[in-house]
This record gives sequence, structure tokens and C-alpha cells, in this order.
Amino acid sequence: MKFSTQEEYGLRCLLAIARVHPDRSLTIPEISKSEGLSEAHVAKLLMILRKHGFVKSTRGQSGGYMLSRSPNAIRVSEVLSALGGKLFENDFCEKHSGAQNICVHDSACKIRSLWARVQLAVDKVLYEITLADLFSPLSSENVERDNLIPISIRTSET
Repeated sequence: MKFSTQEEYGLRCLLAIARVHPDRSLTIPEISKSEGLSEAHVAKLLMILRKHGFVKSTRGQSGGYMLSRSPNAIRVSEVLSALGGKLFENDFCEKHSGAQNICVHDSACKIRSLWARVQLAVDKVLYEITLADLFSPLSSENVERDNLIPISIRTSET
């Protein structure tokens, strides 16, 4: 299970803009430099983020990109959905039917229900986190408090 480069870099660009919110906007070269990405890649990501209403742009010498909403009103689930979609889409089984046109496990597939449960768990976590939460230390204390990580990877300090 992986998150895509587009999701990672798009979220990073949005966070870079949110850091200066609401005082000023950032230009593509500023975001590019702060995130270590090419200007072309940042422009592509900002186009997607603007199309989905997360940022707005202004032209001119003092122009740039700003958040279109408060960081408290932007859920990470929305951003990742706009940038890449879900881990388990409704047409997943159709795309993974093997050599057949229709999956041989279509009617009683246990794996499908597993992926659906994983998707629900991921959706729940991402829905509960806003862009603003990423500024506060989404600390291991908060994560552990909410039991979002398995006990086996918790530090010995807790």
C-alpha cells in the first residue's frame, strides 16, 4: 500500500502555502525552493489544488497562491482524494480480474471485503485530520492517544 508522489508533493505544497496563511501568498518559485521540487511539478500540483478549490491564485508582481479556506476547514482526506483518489476504488476488482473478464471470486470475495475495511479505516483517519492539525505536533502523543498506531511500534517512553 503506497501513497503516490503526487499526493505527497501536493500535500507538501499545500502545507507550504498554509504556513504563510493568511498573511501572504507564495509564488511557484518560492514553493519550488522550499519543497525541493521543480517549478513545473509545483505548477502542475497547484493547478490540481486550485481546480479542487484548495488554493486560489492572484496574478501580478505581488501575486501567488493562497489557501482558499482556513487550514481548519481543509481535511487531509479531501486533499488526498483530489490528488490521487482512494486506495480501493469501486472498480478495483474489475481492474484486477486476472486473465478473465470477470473475477472468479466476484460474488463472495473475502479479499474485496478486506480492502473495503482497510479503505474505511484510512478514510476515517484522514477525515479526522485537517491541514491545521499538521502544524500542531501531530505528535506521537496524539497519535498514540487515539490508538492510531500499533502498540508494537510505540516507543518505550510511553
